[in-house]
Amino acid sequence: MSEQAHHTSHSPLPYLLTLIALLFLTGITVGAAYVDFGSSTVNIIIAMLIATFKASLVALVFMHLRHDKPLNSIIFLSSLIFLGILLGFCMIDLGSRERVYPTGLRKVDPPPTAAPAAAPPAAAPAAH
Repeated sequence: MSEQAHHTSHSPLPYLLTLIALLFLTGITVGAAYVDFGSSTVNIIIAMLIATFKASLVALVFMHLRHDKPLNSIIFLSSLIFLGILLGFCMIDLGSRERVYPTGLRKVDPPPTAAPAAAPPAAAPAAH
């Protein structure tokens, strides 16, 4: 057996509370998808923050990180933070570049929009 204390909690309460929290956060995620926060980048950041919180909750409860040594939880959460920083720098880098087209392909312009049909000329009023 390992050196760490083996906590065997047979109570379903922590799992039920985790289920309720995950369902609540899923509702927030769906609700946030319908709200425009100004740009698609901000929408993605908010969705990723909610997903990170949900993943941390699952790791703490189902992977039993909350009963493990605190160093393991710190390592897990810091890895999520550094992943977020890496993805943030990637998004900044991609946003600062110009669109590059391969040399063998031609640039395709979007199709022109059809002009609305002209209304028939109005009949001139008859002179008396």
